[in-house]
Amino acid sequence: MTPTLVRHHRYADSSAPVDAGTRARDWAEIQERMLAPLYEAVYERLEVGAGTRMLSLGCGSGLALLIAASRGARVTGVDTDRERLALARERLASDTGREAGPGPVEHRARLLDCVPAAAPDGEAPYNLLTAFQPIGCAAGDSEGLAPALASTVPLAVRGATVVLAGWGPPERCATAPVLRVAARLTESTRAPRSGSGWRPTLRDDLEEVAARAGLKPDGSGRVSCPFGYADVDSAVRGLLSTGLFDAAVRATDRTQVEKEVAEALHPHLRPDGTVWMPNVFRYLVCVT
Repeated sequence: MTPTLVRHHRYADSSAPVDAGTRARDWAEIQERMLAPLYEAVYERLEVGAGTRMLSLGCGSGLALLIAASRGARVTGVDTDRERLALARERLASDTGREAGPGPVEHRARLLDCVPAAAPDGEAPYNLLTAFQPIGCAAGDSEGLAPALASTVPLAVRGATVVLAGWGPPERCATAPVLRVAARLTESTRAPRSGSGWRPTLRDDLEEVAARAGLKPDGSGRVSCPFGYADVDSAVRGLLSTGLFDAAVRATDRTQVEKEVAEALHPHLRPDGTVWMPNVFRYLVCVT
């Protein structure tokens, strides 16, 4: 299982703007691995392997793809963030030590910035669709998911498996109070609501998305995904790389958001300087 405690990261200047490449690398190096237990639990349950042809929406910098490909699956990743996609290409091309199927990992993967019109030439349709980017902590964070899923279903075989992911109940997620900082800062300035503020997770969030996309639920599970960081600075960088604090940054400024997020992390600071926040994430298994 991929470790969730990551090494120290610092900005050169706290007041300097963060370019898209730095932000994407923060995601890849600090934050993305926090969900590795979720990916691994889903793949184990579904017995992902050489017979799997997976299409992943919101694939980020490719960690979920890499884990699936290392099990022998053929994978296609879709993400609108081109900086993250570039890092995913680097990751898949350089990871030669985790081959489990025929040929190098990168030969079993392709990366796109939009949903493909069809499965790769010469290959059967997809039999697994995933949307691992968790919903359920920001207002409106699931609005575009149902249409995206509906557009991918025609690319899959009849009865294909679809997996959706979401945050667990706030009382089971130590990170929830930290995420509330985004909503508070955004609302305090009376900035226009952008759908990025924190909101309580609702019990049927995933089921509602599945229903709108025309999918049939076929089981669910919960996975412990603790967020562990080497220090507060690394935690701030990782959390801001998620995009959940973007509206707060626009409403105030990045320095103010960093300061308040750091303060919200203090209850989770351990004597050795590391930050540890237990969380539970939920996944829903559906069929087309």
